[in-house]
Amino acid sequence: MDIATIGGIIGGFIVVVFGSTIAGLTPADIINIPSVLITFGGGAAGAIVASPMGRLTGFSKYTRFAFSPPSADLSNLIVTLVQFSERARREGLLSLEDDLGQLDEPFLKKGIQLVVDGTDPDLVRNILDTDMKNIANRHQEGIQFWGDLGMFFPAFGMIGTLIGLIQMLKNLGSGDPSAIGAGMAAALITTLYGSLGANLFAIPIQKKLMVRDADEKVVKSVMIEGILSIQSGDNPRIVKDKLASFLPPADRAAIDDAAG
Repeated sequence: MDIATIGGIIGGFIVVVFGSTIAGLTPADIINIPSVLITFGGGAAGAIVASPMGRLTGFSKYTRFAFSPPSADLSNLIVTLVQFSERARREGLLSLEDDLGQLDEPFLKKGIQLVVDGTDPDLVRNILDTDMKNIANRHQEGIQFWGDLGMFFPAFGMIGTLIGLIQMLKNLGSGDPSAIGAGMAAALITTLYGSLGANLFAIPIQKKLMVRDADEKVVKSVMIEGILSIQSGDNPRIVKDKLASFLPPADRAAIDDAAG
């Protein structure tokens, strides 16, 4: 579970509620069910209209990574690839077939299988690059949906404000001056909801998913470079140094210790 995502959202709501309370507002002043329906229901409807069916059915599978990141340990991955390189140098590429059943990562397993099968190196790279691009395209479906929500929530918040202003102007003939202030406050609540939904929820989740996508691209790039280095018979130390370049300098010493 990603504490930063959940803690940030909860903390943001607490700060807004606390600030509103200090300003003299009560929960009843800022909770308005019609405004919730117009802002969030309308924003979600707009995002649904803007999305193809494939995006709607698949975005939730990737959205979970904003709250529960994939467990990818880059250091352990590099150590595993270096060990494969050592074994391939000693016993040949076919010896790696015995380790395929122990690999949980489908992308890595696919790449090693291609190497064991004697596939041309250029074809191996093309296949894995294409696979990585398709994974990134699927990620974009979830990212785009949350980006659409970040755009439509404020827009429908403004629509709700306009509806509230129409209602306020309709009641001007009552002759009650207090109704103007109360009506204006109710009209502006939808704008508040739209800004809050976009800037505390939709856009931050979109940004977090973009970070997850970039992280996975790095992991897949390490796999591709490691697989091709194993296939070309590179010295395991060269493989280690090449793959360690993907890590921050502070983390590279741990690779040296783990790889012996």
